[in-house]
Amino acid sequence: MSQILIVEDEPRIAAFIAKGLKSAGFTTLVEASGVAAVQLALAGEIDLVILDIGLPDIDGFEVLSRLRGQGVTIPVIMLTARSSVADTVAGLQSGADDYMPKPFSFDELLARIHLRLRSDAGSSDSAAMVLSHGDLSLDLRTRRASVGGRSVDLTAREFTLAEMFLRNPGHVLSREQLLSGAWGYDFDPGSNVVDVYVRYLRRKLGVEFFETVRGMGYRLV
Repeated sequence: MSQILIVEDEPRIAAFIAKGLKSAGFTTLVEASGVAAVQLALAGEIDLVILDIGLPDIDGFEVLSRLRGQGVTIPVIMLTARSSVADTVAGLQSGADDYMPKPFSFDELLARIHLRLRSDAGSSDSAAMVLSHGDLSLDLRTRRASVGGRSVDLTAREFTLAEMFLRNPGHVLSREQLLSGAWGYDFDPGSNVVDVYVRYLRRKLGVEFFETVRGMGYRLV
């Protein structure tokens, strides 16, 4: 059974991740201090680290630098509200194996954890990091979207919502599913934000991809 270290100083988010991972069969450790997290990872009992950037002592970049500097090669997934391209590039260049912006879908996080643990075991599959449907494709590692070879800029929430559609082509996704998946622990069941963001995706990626199923939700066609 793999043990995952969650380095997160917001108790609500840490508890949300830990509960989900335990349900998925993992054991977890939660640590709010970057310095303490380094010590735990150096002890050699950790299989993967989920790492926030904004920590109360040293930041996530420094945690990652110290781990890689000590020769620790276990997978590290940075999970942070800092979702700019510059921060993403900095995280990956510092040695992160993956970089996810908050808010996040737990199902997406779980899929990335499974992928990283498989890759660490020697069965890496880079194709699994690219989702495609017709002319539409998403690169999960670089967080880039493209339509017909043309690069399209998506916000963090738009990308997460688009990824949910590409993971479920042809399937109707209810507004509740999309809210829960794309807004995670912060979703409001009474919100119309899904409809707003689907309009954004239609405008950026193409109206023809996203079908409204009246009374049910939306479908990628």
